Amino acid sequence: MIVTLIIVCEVGFWVLLAGGLSLRYLAKMPRTGAAVLLLEPVLELVMLVATAIDLRNGAQADWKHGLAAVYIGYSVGLGHSTIKWVDQRFAHRFAGGPPPVKPPKYGTARAVHEWKTAGRWVLASVVAMGLLQAAIWYVGDSGDISSLRGWQTKMYFVIGINLAIAASYTIWPKQPKGGAGSEERPRTYEKL
Repeated sequence: MIVTLIIVCEVGFWVLLAGGLSLRYLAKMPRTGAAVLLLEPVLELVMLVATAIDLRNGAQADWKHGLAAVYIGYSVGLGHSTIKWVDQRFAHRFAGGPPPVKPPKYGTARAVHEWKTAGRWVLASVVAMGLLQAAIWYVGDSGDISSLRGWQTKMYFVIGINLAIAASYTIWPKQPKGGAGSEERPRTYEKL
């Protein structure tokens, strides 16, 4: 049941997103579109309640319950930025909006961008780990919680990888070809 609910919530996320953006830009109903987009968190609430009910009814805590916690964590940490990313592209493609904002490519600006991205992933992981811990306490000594602990360990890896990526852009900032502050020069060919 939980896997089916995760799939339904994921499909529902994209349906609500497409519907909200269509109302906002194509039907010229920005308030109605915003109202539809504000329904997105309801999906996570439904998943949280269904997972708790499933565990309370005696279901063995397994990878599906962990996946539900990770899905909710992703929605909290990265849902807004995902919606913003799709919104920019939708507005540009269908409503004559400006081109989507591209992340900076070089130097400190790129490092700051990577740290913000890492922060979103850390938030997603911490929320998932908190929900997993709540499920562990909820199940208590009456069931096997090894799968939930395994998901918590995976979230530590997600945090570590994202912090390592952000740190690498700080320690070794990406520079344009030709070095810091230089602009790419056109190639010239001389006869030998």
